[in-house]
Amino acid sequence: MAKLSPLMIAPPVIFAGLAAVFFIGMQREDPDALPSALEGREAPEVVLTQLGPSEPFGDEALRAGEVALVNFWASWCAPCRVEHPNLTELAEAGLPIYGVNYKDEPDKALAFLKELGDPYSGIGADPQGRMALNWGLYGVPETYIVDGDGTILLRFAGPLTDRVVTDRILPALKDAGVSLPARAPAESDRS
Repeated sequence: MAKLSPLMIAPPVIFAGLAAVFFIGMQREDPDALPSALEGREAPEVVLTQLGPSEPFGDEALRAGEVALVNFWASWCAPCRVEHPNLTELAEAGLPIYGVNYKDEPDKALAFLKELGDPYSGIGADPQGRMALNWGLYGVPETYIVDGDGTILLRFAGPLTDRVVTDRILPALKDAGVSLPARAPAESDRS
C-alpha cells in the first residue's frame, strides 16, 4: 500500500476548511452588514473638540431620553456627501442627529456644512480619531442609532442611501418607538 504524503493531503484539507468558512459566512442574516460589538451596549464616552461656534455635544445629549443618530463624517469623504440629503430629511422630520467630524480640517468641514446645510442637533470634531476608535469605527460615513438611555441599538457602516434609510434605519427607529413620516420611494428604489 502506498504511503500518503502530507503534500497530497494538504490541498483537500485546505479546500474543505475554506468551504466551511464560506458556508458559515453565507449563513449571516445580512452579508453586507459589518458586525458591531457595541450593539446592545452603552455608547462609549463622547470626547470631542469644538467645531465652529457651538460647544460640542457630550454624553448627556445621548442620555437625554430621546432616540438619536450619531453620524461620523468628513468633508473629504465622497459617500458623506451622498448621504447628506438623507440626514437632512431625517433631521427635518424631527430626529436628533449628532455629528462627529472625523480627522478633518475644521475650515473644510465648516465649508462642507455651509454648502450642503447643517442637519446636526449638535456637532464636534474628532481630529485624532480617538472617539472613533472607542466606537469601533471602520470608516466614514458611519451611523449609530442610540436610544434615550445611551444604548446603541444599531450601527450602519456606509452612506445612508434612500434604500438604507427605508430598509434599515426607519425600521430600527420604529422598533425603538420613534415614528417618522413615511417616505416616498426613491427613483433608484422603484422597479
